[in-house]
Order: sequence, then structure tokens, then C-alpha cells
Amino acid sequence: MLDARARLLLKALVERYIADGQPVGSRTLSRASGLELSPATIRNVMSDLEDLGLIVSPHTSAGRIPTARGYRLFVDTMLTTQRDPQADAEHLNAPRLARDQPQKVISNAAHILSSLSHFVGVVMAPRRTSVFRHIEFLRLSEKRFLVIIVSPDGDVQNRVIFTETDYTQSQLVEAANFLNSHYAGMAIEEVRERLQNEAEALRGEIAALMQVAVRVSSEAIESRDEVVVSGERNLLAVSDFSSDMGNLRKLFDLFEQKAQLVRLLDVSSRAEGVRIYIGGESQAIPYQELSVVTAPYEVDGQVVGTLGVIGPMRMPYERMIQIVDITSRLVSSALSFSK
Repeated sequence: MLDARARLLLKALVERYIADGQPVGSRTLSRASGLELSPATIRNVMSDLEDLGLIVSPHTSAGRIPTARGYRLFVDTMLTTQRDPQADAEHLNAPRLARDQPQKVISNAAHILSSLSHFVGVVMAPRRTSVFRHIEFLRLSEKRFLVIIVSPDGDVQNRVIFTETDYTQSQLVEAANFLNSHYAGMAIEEVRERLQNEAEALRGEIAALMQVAVRVSSEAIESRDEVVVSGERNLLAVSDFSSDMGNLRKLFDLFEQKAQLVRLLDVSSRAEGVRIYIGGESQAIPYQELSVVTAPYEVDGQVVGTLGVIGPMRMPYERMIQIVDITSRLVSSALSFSK
């Protein structure tokens, strides 16, 4: 627990460091906090904050900077977010969301997030329903088969599966015909449940093939979750990253591969309102130098995806919360309108 004086000094230190990017010394902190304290008193309080792991002294400076734990305490207990007219005005001047084109809504939203934050904007496209219209099997070699899944919107997914039993092409046709005639138009998870209940009515080897096919079909459809990333090059201008090319390469790999982004945004979609992950807290993106601000968006009251801003720990959190929150509401409105 911090007393009022320590909290005020920590708040002033975090705000000053976010604004300037320079370690904060006791004299600067005295002016920023507005407290009439001697430099010795401020140094003592800073020493206590350092012992608590809330600030740290870089070896090149006598000043202090916040740690991830310090930022977390600042965000959770000291940040007061109020509606910022400037953020509203900037959104009005941003590229319009094409209400009649859902895919453009997503790409424009990512661009808005990156251009207003000057960091990286990410948007996970709305989840697609795991429904199949048609399925086919093709024998490639012994115990190796191709599953072809066609979704209601005509999207085609292919997956190679390996089975313990070898099947003839006629058996594969039989299994595909059964699935198409009995389950086409159903969600994959519903098909999986019904297959388990009806397995006894099917020949054992065909039932096993169908269950494997349904599992990979589910994985294929889920893997279509798309993350749109905009503004990666903005990180080149961030001093926290630009001095370390190794770190920059890791970050660009993160945005290129996207799998970790999908996991983070998927977790964020289950939470209400704006979420903030600081310095690797998310586990999905374990980079100590990054912070992520996310919010879910809805279509007709149902959460269908997540968007956010990724940048350095030294980001103006209050402004990022405003940008992410307003953008999520704009996307929700545009996508609900386009239905």
C-alpha cells in the first residue's frame, strides 16, 4: 500500500516519463508533482518505490523510469479517462468506414487505429460460422487422404489427414455422401456431437473416418480467423524499439505470423470493455517492451471480434483507451448497419 504522497509522486513520474521519454530525476519530479518537498525527501520516496518494484534506475542515469508493475498500478488506480473532444474530432476526420462493405470496415478500422495512435492497429475480422455446405474425400496414398470442405459462402478449405485404417475411394465416397445428406448446413460442433451419438448405427471404420474429418474441418474453419494489421512501420519511429534491431525483428515476426495476435484478440473478445496488457502480461504476446490496448466489437449486440493498439509500454494510455473505445463503437455500428 502506498500513502497519498507516494501515489502522487509515482503518478507524476509515470506521466512525465510517458511525455518525455527521459528518466525522471528528483528535481523534475518535485516540479511535476507540485509538492513542496525537499530533494532528499523525494529521493527517499523514490527509493521506497524502487524497493517495491514500481520504478527502476537505468544504469546510465540518476533518474527513474516506471517498470511494468508501476505502469499497471498507474493504469489500474491513477488513470482517469474522460471523453476527449479531440479524439472524437480526429475520428470524424479519419477515413470513413464503408458500411456496405464489411471487409473494408475491418481494414479501414485497422488503419484508423494506427494513424490516430501512431502505433500498430490490429483488428480481428468477425468470426465465421463453422458451417459446411459440402465435403469430399480424396485418397492420396495409403492411409493418407485429402478433405475438401466448402462453406456456405463458397470458401474452400483443404486438409490432409492420416488415419490408422486404409480406405478405398468407394468408402470415402460413401462417408462423404452420408455427411452431405445428413449434416450439410449444420455447425461442425453439432455434427461432431451427433456423430458420437450415432456412431453405433454406422459401420465402425466409416464412423472413425467421419470423426477425424469433422475434427480437421473444425480446425480448418477456425483457422480462417483473420487479423488485419496496420502501421507496423510506425514502430521504427519509436525510440524504445529503434535502438535494438533484434527486438524490432522479433516484433515484425509477430505481426507477420499473426498466430499470437489471434490468441490475444480471442481472449480479449471474452471480456467486457477495454482491456490493457502491459509488458508481456497477456502471455499470448510475451514481449516485455510491449503494451496492448484492446476492446471487443459487436454486431446486433453480439461480440464477434476484437480490435486494438499495440505499442511500447511508454504509451499515453488514456489517449489509447479513447481511440480503441471509439473505434470499437464505430465498427460495431458500421457492421450492424451493413447486415
